[in-house]
Amino acid sequence: MAKIVIINGNGGTGKDTFCKLCAKHMKIKNISSVQEIKEIAKVLGWGGSKTEKDRKFLSDLKLLSTEYNNRPLEMMMNEVKKYKHFDIILFFHIREPEEISKMVGALNGECTTLLIKNDRVKDIDTNMADANVYKYPYDAIIYNNGSIELLNEIAEGFVKCLIDKKEDY
Repeated sequence: MAKIVIINGNGGTGKDTFCKLCAKHMKIKNISSVQEIKEIAKVLGWGGSKTEKDRKFLSDLKLLSTEYNNRPLEMMMNEVKKYKHFDIILFFHIREPEEISKMVGALNGECTTLLIKNDRVKDIDTNMADANVYKYPYDAIIYNNGSIELLNEIAEGFVKCLIDKKEDY
């Protein structure tokens, strides 16, 4: 059965690196709550960069889509249905506390919420999504303040705990 992890953290804290390290120990799939929003943004002229202006643009587009028809949640739940019987970790990258809560509710709590924190990275507060990263009560927080080797050890332990259904990461 798929293990579902909702992962969050400011840009540059090492979320993608952590996921890649977890992939050494179990098959993973990354799903961003804004992946379809990014495709729409490209049609509107977004070039793929992640400046403060770009981050606000994507955040605002996601908010509009969520208010209009809740498409980001629907897209993520479709991914759950597609992979639920596979031996895989589905990492859902979601920024907004309200959207994390919606996803946890849609999954009946059958997931782990995870924050990646890195004290060497400046917090982003120029858009609603990034500014509220810390306003959710995560199941686990991983501090990515050390070496890549240490993060790999943490990733290995995290995957083992998911497989063994333990709460102590």
